[in-house]
Amino acid sequence: MTIGMAFSVRRSRSITAAILIGAAQIGAAHAEDLKPWRHGIVEAKSDAGFVMMASRHGFAEKHGLNIEMTQLKGDALVLKAFLAGELDSYEGSPGGAIIAASHGADVKVVGCYWTGLTYGLFARSDITSIDQAKGKNFGISSPGSLPDLMVRAVLEQAKIPSADIRFAMMGSDADRFRALSSGVIDVAAASTEFVPLAESQKLHLLLHAHDALPNYLRFCTYVSGKTLATRREEARHFLAAEMEGLQYAMTHKEDELQLTRETINAKPEDPRPAYVFDEVVRYSAIDPTMPLPLEKLQWMQDLLVRTGNLAKPYDLAKLADGSLRTEAAAELK
Repeated sequence: MTIGMAFSVRRSRSITAAILIGAAQIGAAHAEDLKPWRHGIVEAKSDAGFVMMASRHGFAEKHGLNIEMTQLKGDALVLKAFLAGELDSYEGSPGGAIIAASHGADVKVVGCYWTGLTYGLFARSDITSIDQAKGKNFGISSPGSLPDLMVRAVLEQAKIPSADIRFAMMGSDADRFRALSSGVIDVAAASTEFVPLAESQKLHLLLHAHDALPNYLRFCTYVSGKTLATRREEARHFLAAEMEGLQYAMTHKEDELQLTRETINAKPEDPRPAYVFDEVVRYSAIDPTMPLPLEKLQWMQDLLVRTGNLAKPYDLAKLADGSLRTEAAAELK
């Protein structure tokens, strides 16, 4: 069952007016009155306009925050920084968070905004089916990360033992795509933002995760139980800024593309930012209400158990806390 409450049509249409009101409020606020909030994200890609919008266009300031986005190579590194106390919140695939929580880490999932995968497996042009990938070199990332779990889930569906694959751990999607292009590996797990570039590199999208793994959650947002207890108001403001920023990004394509290009230094002719935006809309991959889809979290945990990343099931009720996103949604009314 999905824990959440949809934004009303009326509220969606009035988002621009709310932004203008917020801008006026920002003009009257002093920077020293803003509370700092450190949020960790996976290294910015062609989806940066969605991921980082909460820190732009005055959304953070409207809610009394100064949001600092910290980029790291992958889910595993962002989670480590969070557990080390270097971040107030972070976002990533649920795999690492479930594993960490099962070992006693203080981590709570408070909402999931990228509820579907715009991700896939890329391969050389001569590899046309997953069965042909036996014995090949697969580019993945750290154990329990999105690339690792996605590949293992696909192999499981195809009934291909992991022992029949050679795994190569590489830092980012771009690193894996470059390695595939240069012939270092044969198959790579990466964002579908690389689809427009694949043909020129004699590569192709072998499999789209949206079709193969519809229950796979891409990005959820996490805070600690301690933060929920001691800084709940700031955490609520952060989630409200996230919701508002995502809603704006989904309905203002040019602003989302501009922020993406500025963040990753992409040239106007680079096709990837627009491709990602259109795919997100086509698949309804982002939900600005940031629900907590328990059935998908359960599917993720079952996958972790089957792949051996998790010894036994964990009580997900201890991990999931939907109360904060309910309060944040109320703040936006």
